[in-house]
Amino acid sequence: MVVVKTIKEVRDTVKQWRKEGLTVGFVPTMGYLHEGHQSLIRAAGENDRVVVSIFLNPMQFGPTEDLATYPKDIERDKQKCLEAGADLIFAPEVSEMYEDNFQSYVDMNLLTEELCGLTRPCHFRGVCTVVTKLFNIVKPDKAYFGKKDAQQLAVIKRMVADLNMDIEIVGCPIIREEDGLAKSSRNTYLNADERKAALVLSKAVKKAEELTENGVRNSAEIISAMTSIVEAEPLAKIDYIKIVSLDTMQQISSTEGGALIAMAVYIGKTRLIDNFFYEGE
Repeated sequence: MVVVKTIKEVRDTVKQWRKEGLTVGFVPTMGYLHEGHQSLIRAAGENDRVVVSIFLNPMQFGPTEDLATYPKDIERDKQKCLEAGADLIFAPEVSEMYEDNFQSYVDMNLLTEELCGLTRPCHFRGVCTVVTKLFNIVKPDKAYFGKKDAQQLAVIKRMVADLNMDIEIVGCPIIREEDGLAKSSRNTYLNADERKAALVLSKAVKKAEELTENGVRNSAEIISAMTSIVEAEPLAKIDYIKIVSLDTMQQISSTEGGALIAMAVYIGKTRLIDNFFYEGE
């Protein structure tokens, strides 16, 4: 496994792989990798070579968000990548990705207006811009994203389709702790009491799954049941619990035909997300 910090090194390596007729899988990350990231890297192993980017993208953080405190450990990340089978790590500095006077952005309407896009208005502009840049640098055949960030996955798929990018986007299952909490780099922020309280997210998602399996299709009824679970936890504060269309990410009154049931909850000061995809009958 090789670790590089410049765009030229990535391009030179991938060009050589292409000359050898090899396929390339790509996993973009912000670092502090966990088993969820490793599952993406392993999925990308269906390609001949796997590239992992480790870049804490400042553009997708708002002024009051946790950019400065986001966990970092590049040596740990290298080990996680090695264990999962990565061939190349691209770990650039901010100055490598954004030169002075940078002024070109990729933005999107509709899909970014609800859920995390509503409460984090600059977030998806930053995501779309950096992912476009990374796609242009790596030029992978396939790129792998976790379904925990469901809105991000929908946004990336739409962007790739709209901009005619020759890349297949692969969504991969949520990886959870043994007690159900979705794996997240931000879980490290939680103290012991908060860690226990955070289980209300997965409990609420499980309740939504049970209701849909039992034939409940009314969005308000499902949201009400999930809200009751979260509000029973004193350390939890709801950012949103919503049911949206799989295609538009806009709120819908019924899950008939398929829906994304998504939530964001503050546990103390830590914002966590979880979701459930209902594919319809």
